[in-house]
Amino acid sequence: MLDCRFDRFPAPAVPLSQAISVDLAIRSYGTIPDADRHDFAQLVLPLAGEVLLDIDGRAGRLDPLHGAFVAPQAWHAQTGAQGNRSLIVDIGRGALTHGAFERLAERPFTALGPGARKLVEYMGIMRAAQPVNAALLQGWTGLLLDTLAFDTPQPHSRLAALLAQVQAQPGLPWSTESMADTARMSVSRLHALFRAELDTSPHAWLLQQRLDFACRRLADTRLPIAAVALEAGFSDQSALSRAMRRHRDTTPALWRRSCATQHT
Repeated sequence: MLDCRFDRFPAPAVPLSQAISVDLAIRSYGTIPDADRHDFAQLVLPLAGEVLLDIDGRAGRLDPLHGAFVAPQAWHAQTGAQGNRSLIVDIGRGALTHGAFERLAERPFTALGPGARKLVEYMGIMRAAQPVNAALLQGWTGLLLDTLAFDTPQPHSRLAALLAQVQAQPGLPWSTESMADTARMSVSRLHALFRAELDTSPHAWLLQQRLDFACRRLADTRLPIAAVALEAGFSDQSALSRAMRRHRDTTPALWRRSCATQHT
């Protein structure tokens, strides 16, 4: 009998920046300050209105063009004018090795350039979607940290965000060229990063994501195999069957029957 457990096909490790623990919220603040401190880092990024924020005795005025970074264990208190609304990004201590944290801690109040504002707007839209895709959120947070600290996202953060996007929607018409465009790097640079970080090629990694997605859909739904193939980004059922025979030593029909048998 086939074993349809997904751990038979472990995915390659992902860049460290994708392992960031992140929580995302949208909050409004009142006129009464409420002092607090916590073990995690926090970004306060206004979407509308103004917020007055005090961080360990340093005061700053935030608005959609200015945000702030609150380091772990820093006392902070905020008040807001009517109609204020901020994107709040809580980032776990496990991510403190990210190179952006030291720079942000040195200058906790920071201007938001066009790139940062675009990312904040996107993450606000992401927060409005339920549920939030955790991997996608982690990838975009790496980009945001880089943009705030260095103005330009670092290659590893770009790769992490790309991986998250592809994993969230593997059925899109991805190619090596479109993946490189999305990550804003050359095809040769993309190949080098994939080899260094994942020990594989962009094409091979993409194929694995599509096969993983197809296997999950075959196991969890009763959709026709041809429909699953198209959802997963294969041109047709035959293309999916060939890929599964070559890389999983099975066929879509056999995989689905094996999973059904093991769950009865």
